Amino acid sequence: MKHIFYLCIIFFSLTNTCFTQTRKENTIVINKNEQNINDLLSTIWEESQTYISKGQVADYIPELSKANKNLVGIAIIDNKGKLYTKGDTQNKFTIQSISKVIALMIAVNERGESYIFERMGYYGTNAPFNSFDEIQTQNKPLNPMMNAGAIVTTSLILGKKEEAYLKILKMIRFITKNESITINQAVYLSEKKTGNRNRGMFYLLKNYGLFEAEDEESLNNYFRQCSIEVNAEDLAKIGYFFAHDCTRFDGDKTYYNPEMSKLINSIMLTCGMYDYSGEYSRKVGFPSKSGVGGGIMGVVPGKYGIGTFNPSLDNHGNSVPGIYIMESLSKKLDLSIF
Repeated sequence: MKHIFYLCIIFFSLTNTCFTQTRKENTIVINKNEQNINDLLSTIWEESQTYISKGQVADYIPELSKANKNLVGIAIIDNKGKLYTKGDTQNKFTIQSISKVIALMIAVNERGESYIFERMGYYGTNAPFNSFDEIQTQNKPLNPMMNAGAIVTTSLILGKKEEAYLKILKMIRFITKNESITINQAVYLSEKKTGNRNRGMFYLLKNYGLFEAEDEESLNNYFRQCSIEVNAEDLAKIGYFFAHDCTRFDGDKTYYNPEMSKLINSIMLTCGMYDYSGEYSRKVGFPSKSGVGGGIMGVVPGKYGIGTFNPSLDNHGNSVPGIYIMESLSKKLDLSIF
């Protein structure tokens, strides 16, 4: 019996030593990532420059065509709220479709998830972000990240005139703790003037009874929300918010809501990158949302919020350097949730 007792003690000691050593080794890896993250961002930022020429600046909204395609910014906020940046992270650009996640959060908070998703689906798609086809076959949009679904979402936010837009702006300001964020009036007017495809969607969706609207003000609110100006650091803060159950990067839990975070992240994972979402999920592996202004917002649950910016877009409407940056960060920091 004594022999067995001593063998058990030896076995426990060896096991505990191995566990402690493994834990220390993992800690070293994490600390090393924190210490070297600025060097990593510098390397990825430099490599991303070669991808600028592989895309084109959006020109279907005339004001967007004026963007400087040579600007590249990367911003990351870790789980302690520490911000790391490289490049043009304070250069302003319009948030465009990334605003859709904020509008969805507000609409669900006000109306409830079931009410919103009776009027659109949870589905992914292989169609472009501005497609009409699914509306006519399903009598409702496939998801809230396509333009049709986003128009419905914003139209379902309670309030008259500009109230829906102002709620979205207020929420973005709160999440980023940046009261200077405002609309780019020139982009808004440009979108409103040339947005006939979205206008056609608006009336088709209204015809199906998906929302009530006396005039085009809810459509104008959609144009307004897309025209809100942010920078890559703001996007990283929004990413952090949804990575930490709707907690702000400074720890403020005013809107703390794990279920809301799960909803938003699942929607982004399946359709946040438009018809590239499936391939993106395989190659990058964490929820993200892009906008034709050149931004990509990434969410690594429980860890990072990531924001990238470059307006050189691929044929899906996603930033080409931004996609490269997200893929590289995912591989180098092992960020895939799968």
